[in-house]
Amino acid sequence: MDQLISQMALLFPEFDKWFSAGFIVFARLLGFVRFAPIFNRKEIAGLVKLAFVFLLTIMLTPILKPGVPPAGISPLLLILLNFAVGAIIGYIAQLLILAVEAGGDMINTQMGLSSAMVMDPTTNSQTSILSRVITLLGILIFIELGGFYWLLNALIRSFEIFPIYAVTIPLEKIINMDYLITTTSNVLYVGLQIASPVLLATLGQDIILGVISKTAPQVNVFQLSFLFKPVFGAAIMIWILPMLIGVISDFFLSFSKIY
Repeated sequence: MDQLISQMALLFPEFDKWFSAGFIVFARLLGFVRFAPIFNRKEIAGLVKLAFVFLLTIMLTPILKPGVPPAGISPLLLILLNFAVGAIIGYIAQLLILAVEAGGDMINTQMGLSSAMVMDPTTNSQTSILSRVITLLGILIFIELGGFYWLLNALIRSFEIFPIYAVTIPLEKIINMDYLITTTSNVLYVGLQIASPVLLATLGQDIILGVISKTAPQVNVFQLSFLFKPVFGAAIMIWILPMLIGVISDFFLSFSKIY
């Protein structure tokens, strides 16, 4: 195989340059697609992702205008470094979706639906029903606000900061620490914002049921709570849905400059 590639490089002088650059760009896109929101969904077939990465590689490589591959540098090292850079950018963007998912987990626990778990193919782990629903709602809002273009802009900008033939990762430039700290801290903050109406409503319900249990001990409040909490929580969710969409939209827009 190496001999065939070397012969092709002799016959077509530009072949070695474009083939090497395209392969490295493909590795960075592969790491990005593996961790970035929207692209990392397991509902999307792997063959479709590979085809998308391949087409995007064909479009981006001529735009980057790569030079001749430097001599003395291991191609495997370049592939691993570019895959790592793509994975870092994708994971930073994924933090936005994790904040919405945290709110769904809080609501699910407060409504007493913790036992109703489903398999999430994206993370290969058990997740709550409401968390999955709210996460899908957040992804739809993210797409509607233009999140797809934010991701592509972040990816294209990464080639300016970390060229494809670089051998040292400038973490201080690739990872904006202020942005990263803010997004990670907002996982809990935004999750509480999303879940606060249901948390407060179910807390009031618990207080009322506690008063009933003291005034009428013969009433089985424990069983009533299993009936009222899911129904009451679902009613609150329907009522606050427009406000919930607004909160998630404002959160995404405040962090639209992913990278």
